[in-house]
Amino acid sequence: MKDDWEVVAVLSSRHMEAILLRLINEHDRYGYELFSEISMRTEQKLEIKEATLYAVLQRLQKQELISSYQGEVSNGSKRRYYHITTNGKTVLAREMAEWQEMKKIINLFLEEKQNDTEQS
Repeated sequence: MKDDWEVVAVLSSRHMEAILLRLINEHDRYGYELFSEISMRTEQKLEIKEATLYAVLQRLQKQELISSYQGEVSNGSKRRYYHITTNGKTVLAREMAEWQEMKKIINLFLEEKQNDTEQS
């Protein structure tokens, strides 16, 4: 195992959708801002390819979980901003609740317990 462990893009598309919904729920964001925010928050441990990011955003739009609109002009072109819909907020709340339950289950097996350290 590497000392400087990096997250490989092993995330399921469902996890990536939830991450993007969560970020867009904070406030409307444009594509590069999403890319940068993920990189910054994970200390560059999760790097998403631009094509993957936009494919997931398109999928979320088709599912009507987000909408988009043209925003301000930057560097000569208009930015496309993404906004979470009411349906998107509902899905995000469900995903967050399911994640909390999944963490509890996984922690039952992977969390270090006092007895484990005493037996070593």
